[in-house]
Formats: sequence, C-alpha cells, structure tokens
Amino acid sequence: MSSQVHRVLVVDDHPLMRKGVIQLLALDPSFQLVGEASNGEEAVALALHRRPDLILLDLNMKGMDGLETLKELRAEGVDCHVIALTVSDAYEDVIAMLNQGANGYLLKDMEPENMLSSLRLAANGEQVLSKEIAGYLLQRPQAEQTPKDEKLSAITRRETEILALIAKGHSNREIGETLHISEGTVKVHVKSLLKKLGMKSRVEAAVWYLS
Repeated sequence: MSSQVHRVLVVDDHPLMRKGVIQLLALDPSFQLVGEASNGEEAVALALHRRPDLILLDLNMKGMDGLETLKELRAEGVDCHVIALTVSDAYEDVIAMLNQGANGYLLKDMEPENMLSSLRLAANGEQVLSKEIAGYLLQRPQAEQTPKDEKLSAITRRETEILALIAKGHSNREIGETLHISEGTVKVHVKSLLKKLGMKSRVEAAVWYLS
C-alpha cells in the first residue's frame, strides 16, 4: 500500500493557498497532482476527465461554492474521496458537507505535518476530521433521538459488519475483499444501512459507531 501513488485534484479559488497545498503534496512521493481548479465548474470538469483518487475542496469559493461543487461531483458519479479543506469551523458548514458525502473535513490552520499525515490517511480510505470539529457530529439532535442499540438492531448482521469496517476506514473494495462479496454488493449495503440509520455520510456513520 505504501508504494501506491494517489492522484490528487486541488480546488481553491485563492492562488496562494492552492500553490501552498500543491507544494505540501509535493513533499510526499505517494501523491501525484493531476489538476488544480480555481472554481467549482473547473473542478467538476477536471474530476470527470482526470479521475483523481482524492479531491481537496475549498468551501468558500466565488460562484459555485464547495457545497454546490460537492453536490455536482456526486451527482455526476464522482465517487472518489473528497476532503473539505477550509477556514470555516462553523457547525452548519461541517454538517452540510458531510451530509452531502464529503469523506473528511480539515481546517486550513493545521500544522503542515499534521495536514500531510491526515491526507495520507484520507488517501488510504480513512475518514479524517480536524479535532476541533470532530465532536460536531455527536451534537446533531437527530443522532440523539434514538438510542444506539435500537438503531443498530434496525440493520442486518451483514450491514453491521460493513459498518464496523467503514469505521476502521476501509474502502468499499477492501470491505468486499474482507467479506468475500462484490464491491457493488457493498455499495448496496452501505446505501441501505445509511438510510436505516438516518445518515447521509460514511463519516457520520463511522463517528457515531465509534462514539
């Protein structure tokens, strides 16, 4: 796994920040920059053309913002890991991005070494959240309406197995290999368990499961 090269797309409308992130990625040979975009429209077009493994997405951009860009990426079938990389630590922003399928949420004021280590984890399929905002998911009123055991009893044994592997940061492909089922079958189970749990994001489900 260590020799795998991860294709990265950087999306940020501030040239200085974008170049800084690109320079940071260049320090790690496991990352390969496949594109940079200064707005949402460019990001979607590049993602469809270059097929990155990881997208670093700014939230507050002019025109199509990060949330709208994420919605469009998912609507277009882009299923790679998308990590929000932003200055906003607002509860509403964090929850909105994760609910739309972001796989992580990192704040731009992180130390470079910590950001790079978080991006390595993200590239290998793990969910990453800045420690300042990780607790937000547990503040959601919806998450506290139904006891945890009751929610878990609503999903099947196979879905529970898959949820546990998601919480360990496994990708759909890795889950399929572990459970000896196809990646397509895993996707069906993930969609089902998220619906039953009333959650829209793997990250939300993982943090809830581990809490």
